[in-house]
Amino acid sequence: MGTGLRHFRGFVAESFRDEGRVEGRAEDILRILDLRGVPVPEAARQRVSACTDLAVLDVWFERAVTAPSADAVFGDG
Repeated sequence: MGTGLRHFRGFVAESFRDEGRVEGRAEDILRILDLRGVPVPEAARQRVSACTDLAVLDVWFERAVTAPSADAVFGDG
């Protein structure tokens, strides 16, 4: 018998789930760029990692699939 955590609800539980989604999306963006061989300067890595807005990260994720540079992910180039 498992001890699932689905019964945990509320503000704290939601904030942990949201935090996990944000961290996961940021990691996905950096991984896609790395796999595609797109150079990612440290400043860009920090910008992605510091972002806490999931909607922004979703836009960056979509751009990372085809962006020719890290600046293009941010819409800077």
